Amino acid sequence: MSDEFKFMRTSVPNFAIICGGLLVMSGIASYLISDTGSLTALIPSIFGAPLIILGLLSNKNISNKHHYMHASMVFALISVMGGLRIFSTWSDASDLTIFSHLFLIIIGVTFMISGILSFRHARKLRESLGE
Repeated sequence: MSDEFKFMRTSVPNFAIICGGLLVMSGIASYLISDTGSLTALIPSIFGAPLIILGLLSNKNISNKHHYMHASMVFALISVMGGLRIFSTWSDASDLTIFSHLFLIIIGVTFMISGILSFRHARKLRESLGE
């Protein structure tokens, strides 16, 4: 069993950086595209920035990697929960709002899946080493 878990050919901390970057870019694009210039369009960026920071910290401070990855899972869960709000306002929402919320859900769920698989891998690795 390999020591490092890979998801989509990259480590989970690097995947956090990628997911965070996608959310930040999505938030900035939504803000620039929106007619109203509302700051709420930047909400994906607010969830993406911590993922980037936690991914970078996880790569830099390996001894606390599990803490950073658990924290990043919390941000992914919050982004999914925030994205689910769209289902209560679907009929009144603009296409941009619908896309932004669905993107939060998709990125959040994808990152949570990578994290869960990584945590399972780490547990199996510990068990195989007899710890």
